[in-house]
Amino acid sequence: MAESARHTRQPAVRSWIDRHRLASFLAITYAFTWTIQAIVAASGMGPSWTQSILIGFGGFGPPIGAAVVIHASGGDLRTWIGQFFHWRIGARWWAIALGLPLAILAAGSLLFVALGGPVDLGSFPFVGIYFFALAWGTIWGGGQEDLGWRGFMLPLLQDRYSALVSSLVVGVAWAGWHLPLFLNATTTHGGWPLSQQLLWVVSILAGSILWTWMYNSTGGSVLAVAVFHAGVNAMGIFHPADTEALAPGGVPDQWLNLLAEVTGAVPLVVLAVLIVAVYGAATLSPRDPPGREMVGLDGPERNIERE
Repeated sequence: MAESARHTRQPAVRSWIDRHRLASFLAITYAFTWTIQAIVAASGMGPSWTQSILIGFGGFGPPIGAAVVIHASGGDLRTWIGQFFHWRIGARWWAIALGLPLAILAAGSLLFVALGGPVDLGSFPFVGIYFFALAWGTIWGGGQEDLGWRGFMLPLLQDRYSALVSSLVVGVAWAGWHLPLFLNATTTHGGWPLSQQLLWVVSILAGSILWTWMYNSTGGSVLAVAVFHAGVNAMGIFHPADTEALAPGGVPDQWLNLLAEVTGAVPLVVLAVLIVAVYGAATLSPRDPPGREMVGLDGPERNIERE
């Protein structure tokens, strides 16, 4: 009797997930990540490699959420995961994915210096650290998220909405997903004042447009998006701002820190606006957006308008 009830509930749950794919994806994604973040916060753990690794593990919420929904909906997990191994995108797009973050860093740094920001070139990190940050960021420090946000949620939304609207919806969900980091005083985000947090949200929305541009332009390469994402994140390591001036005596100078954040965000926002202007809101790329077949699901979406 109990076994029969269990088998009855199982198809019902899968059917509900199949009918509410986006809601199910977000619920699982948030639940997994926020649970890990709650454990980290409750442990009282300070900044460390252990904390960084656990937070990175929590970053697997989006791909886990996507995998559960695709499996419950009878989709093809191999097709969906294959986006992370889609590397044949042409030399031009690899040059953009690897080189554009450097251009973003240069533009932000020049703007910071032009506005009077103090620099300390003597403390510039060893260049080789960039390659470690790029590899780490692709598989653990941010890029792992993209198989969910860009490799699942974005194609489902683009099946019904424009690339721009889809990007902004993903961006809002992506920003909200980071909330526990702001509530934990031991993380970098937790120490930011409100103005810096709001500026970060603007950067996230601009970044979401850039990531969509990369995904659509490469025919659905989550690998290219993850590498580009990791490269942009790594640029913070090489910002030329004088760290002692940013926090004299260990007390953050709010104005200089805000200036550093603003000058880092401006290039992202400008690029996002240019992409919309050049390619249009419908596709944000020189080609049609990849279809829902990229997530291993066929047939019309049945739940977007209701959710």
